[in-house]
Amino acid sequence: MPAGGMTMPELTMLEVRGLGIRFGGLDAVKDVSASLPAGKITAIIGPNGAGKSTFFNLISGFYQPTSGQIHFLGEDITRLKTHEVVGRGIARTFQTTTIYKELSVLENAMIGHRVRTRAGLLDALLRTGRERQDDQASRAGAMQALERVGLAGQAHRLAGALTQEGQKRVGIAMALSSDPKLLLLDEPAAGMNPEETVNLMGLIRELVAGGLTVALVEHKMSLVMGLADQILVLHHGQKIAEGTPQAVSRDPAVIEAYLGSHAHGGQMGQAAQAGEAGHA
Repeated sequence: MPAGGMTMPELTMLEVRGLGIRFGGLDAVKDVSASLPAGKITAIIGPNGAGKSTFFNLISGFYQPTSGQIHFLGEDITRLKTHEVVGRGIARTFQTTTIYKELSVLENAMIGHRVRTRAGLLDALLRTGRERQDDQASRAGAMQALERVGLAGQAHRLAGALTQEGQKRVGIAMALSSDPKLLLLDEPAAGMNPEETVNLMGLIRELVAGGLTVALVEHKMSLVMGLADQILVLHHGQKIAEGTPQAVSRDPAVIEAYLGSHAHGGQMGQAAQAGEAGHA
């Protein structure tokens, strides 16, 4: 703590202001303002069709917003293309495990690193010195990413031969190999059993402890309530709540939004109770 007992202000990694996008006259995301604090885990939740993945697509440059601004570490990145956003330090995974199963674990991770290299098609065809340097850099960056996700020992195995959890880790390594500051995880626990989900939670905590900022879209409320520092709740494309897991789980607007799904409502209630028990 600084002299005089004053606490340092919390650094904002990413801030969106009035963010929105329309498809065919319908608002998929509408007037969302929120911030992601650096070095924390932010969960974006909401019923099916709430606009969660669309929100991620806007942040990562896959979609261009109809309205609003996106600021990353103080820089306006609203109109940047996807590869430019990645170059600034934002990487993401997808709902489905988008890995190349016929390639090795290392080759998959190297693909993620290629956005950081300078060599072009001509360099690749002629195997220039620049291409060889970039290849070495990609290999080193990929191995570092595999170390972080616990797969360095399986670098030369086919990615498709790994377990579901292993393949999820490959996908995360592909994102990490671009050396991001902010990692966006889109339903990272989808298709995973409870043991695998616990292992994944441990990995995410390790990544954040190592200096990464994480935002995740997730339906598994046990993971959200046990992992997130803050939660952003979307419903029909709009923000209806933002705060700590405990505060959000008691928010009347959130409870009402989830009443339409017994599964989600039950999970939220049980997870909130479990969280309270764990903090008792």
